[in-house]
Amino acid sequence: MEKKPHHIPLYIWRRLSQAIFLLLFFFLFIKTDYTGSDQLEYAVNILFRIDPLLAASVMLTVKTIVALMLPALLVLALTFILGRFFCGWVCPMGALIDLFHPVLKPRVKHIDTLYSWLAYAILCLVLTGAIFNLPLAGYFDPFSILVRGLAISVYPAMDQALTSFFTWTYKEAPGFVNAVTEPVYAVMRATILPLDHKYFSMALLSGIILLGVFLLDLIQRRFFCRNLCPLGAMLGLTARVGLFHGHGGSDDCKKCRTCRSVCRMGAIAEDRLIAMKDCTLCMDCLDKCPRRIISFRFTRPLALPAPISLSRRALIGSIAGGALFSLLTSARSIAKVQDPFLIRPPGALPESEFLGRCVRCGECMKVCIGNALHPTFFEAGIEGMFSPNLIARIGYCEFNCTLCGQVCPTGAIKELLQPEKHTLKIGHAFFDKNRCLPYAKGIACIVCEEHCPTPNKAIQFNKATVINDMGKSVEVKQPYIVDKLCIGCGICENKCPLPDKAAVYVTSAGEARNEDKSLPISSPGYF
Repeated sequence: MEKKPHHIPLYIWRRLSQAIFLLLFFFLFIKTDYTGSDQLEYAVNILFRIDPLLAASVMLTVKTIVALMLPALLVLALTFILGRFFCGWVCPMGALIDLFHPVLKPRVKHIDTLYSWLAYAILCLVLTGAIFNLPLAGYFDPFSILVRGLAISVYPAMDQALTSFFTWTYKEAPGFVNAVTEPVYAVMRATILPLDHKYFSMALLSGIILLGVFLLDLIQRRFFCRNLCPLGAMLGLTARVGLFHGHGGSDDCKKCRTCRSVCRMGAIAEDRLIAMKDCTLCMDCLDKCPRRIISFRFTRPLALPAPISLSRRALIGSIAGGALFSLLTSARSIAKVQDPFLIRPPGALPESEFLGRCVRCGECMKVCIGNALHPTFFEAGIEGMFSPNLIARIGYCEFNCTLCGQVCPTGAIKELLQPEKHTLKIGHAFFDKNRCLPYAKGIACIVCEEHCPTPNKAIQFNKATVINDMGKSVEVKQPYIVDKLCIGCGICENKCPLPDKAAVYVTSAGEARNEDKSLPISSPGYF
């Protein structure tokens, strides 16, 4: 008797696909770092460029076609042909949620999606807000949440934990232990750990948000994907009218509802019809169906596509919310006067367009050599939360680095060549003479001038005779800023030897992207 050929179940291929794309994601994430070259070798931002939600939000906000985001159209086209495959076979957030499911199983199993309307309401809110110049996609997009949480919170914490452990073993453990741990640490430092330890503001909040996505699985499996993810909702709408459909049963099923009980997305109804807007093609139903009745193929659906569970009231509410909230933000004080300490990365577009394009991914902060870029809280308003801001006391903008423009997936930060970067002004330094040692105490100090990176030093000196704290007359060099040479990199503030607040500080005054912030000239003066 001839044996039937053995076929590998589709769900095995799905798991293999998830593993491959998850490894690729982590590879690109780790490669978003300085490795000795000012040019990145890989397209580390590709995940954001194939995201249809971010592409739609950015283009609606800036009211133009953004070529960098056009690859997202390919995902929409494939979704129309193959269904919502991206969520089940490609998405790293979905893969991680599935990976942690065994330890985050809900106590009560809810088969039907609890708030099936909510993801569509969030999608309407995001797109409406974008039309009215209120960028919200970065707060809800799964890739932004994942990469930002890993880059700002999880990855630095892991680096600190591993370094502390191996430092302890090096100092305290016996020699035979170090013979094992030191080579292991050397390999990790050369492969998966960042070049330097980094510290970020908003690290705790970013980590809590990411952790919350996974903990929601305690309520319902893939809770975020089913109830909150606007990208999933957009892909679901495309798959709903697409070419690929599932056929979920027949009279032979009788009372069996095994497929419905194993569906992680609640895509199979009581009558066994499969809603392609919810189905992520995990193929568990195919594997578990005792009669092998379920099938997926390119054909017309057996019934009309499942209706969208968004009520008219919720639809109007989400659209009105996006429009009205945008109007309210225009009445705030920061709409007239920007926070002077809000310093954007070199190459950043004018503020309104910058915020419209920025998807809050955290890639520029992760790749920043000097640990200068940090996520904002409310310095740029609620619509600017998690966008990058240079905090010079923590880090500085490396003079020869152009990496932030290379990793930005939307062009919110333009990619610069080094000669252009060397002269691009992102802010301006000022001295606090009440704190600066040569002014306030008659103590010699030239640290800021030594570290100033411009070929012709932007910090120069005047010699002056002052009375020091001992009552003696001493001659010191008192620093001053040459306006046309200072680019606002912040290294002077970062390296100032005072223990708390620096005696030199950087503001966004004179930034090249904003003509209204040009510095006053020495003449004819103000009268």
